[in-house]
Amino acid sequence: MIFGIGIDIIEVPRVEKLTKKDDKFVKKIFTQTEIDYCRKFKNSSQNFAGRFAVKEAFMKAMGTGFSNGVKFSEIETVNDKLGKPEIVLYGGTKDKFSERNLKFSHVSIAHLKDYATAVVVIEK
Repeated sequence: MIFGIGIDIIEVPRVEKLTKKDDKFVKKIFTQTEIDYCRKFKNSSQNFAGRFAVKEAFMKAMGTGFSNGVKFSEIETVNDKLGKPEIVLYGGTKDKFSERNLKFSHVSIAHLKDYATAVVVIEK
């Protein structure tokens, strides 16, 4: 059964400004795994923007927004062997997910030169 659906779109240049000038922002929002993944690409800003959109879409699907113990840095996007994105949760965010008896999350990410978007579906 579907518990929630979230979608987000963000401007890549906006994220580029933040990730190029402020390492504090990067470390507050992204896990080290995400940072390493994004920085291996020539246009890392697109990948950072996509992963930021995943975090926002996940919070919308959870119905919590950026509150109630849900933190950006506890929502990690990784890729499986075939490149499919998956969400890994940590800390209080993982606890909230479990407390609500939620079982699975599904994610899709897309990006172009100037925009990145993500959709998250959470199943109960």
